[in-house]
Amino acid sequence: MNKKQIGNNGEDRAAEYLEAKGFSIISRNYRTKRGEIDIICQKDMLLVFVEVKTLPNGNSEMLTHELGRRKQKRIVEMAKYFLLNNRKYNNSIIRFDVVVIDMPGVEPVYHIENAFSEFL
Repeated sequence: MNKKQIGNNGEDRAAEYLEAKGFSIISRNYRTKRGEIDIICQKDMLLVFVEVKTLPNGNSEMLTHELGRRKQKRIVEMAKYFLLNNRKYNNSIIRFDVVVIDMPGVEPVYHIENAFSEFL
């Protein structure tokens, strides 16, 4: 598989995992000019913006590098844009999670809740 196929497979697995945990997927690959959010999902009053990282040859240092402050800021900006254009979610509790797929040393689908926040 090429890098895109590996990423797509990871996103599919992350979405299946989140659905199994009771989340409803609102959007996948939500895009604007400024970037993309891999998965947006909801459970009760909780709205979660999820970054998926498929790292079969990765480690925690690589994950930290992949999710640097610039990437986090872009995801937060995208979330604000989504909320501005989807006001029905404005009363939701917002959370930013990361789902790591196939990284050695952790579970095959490793869910990091509250991985970062708007206050960087």
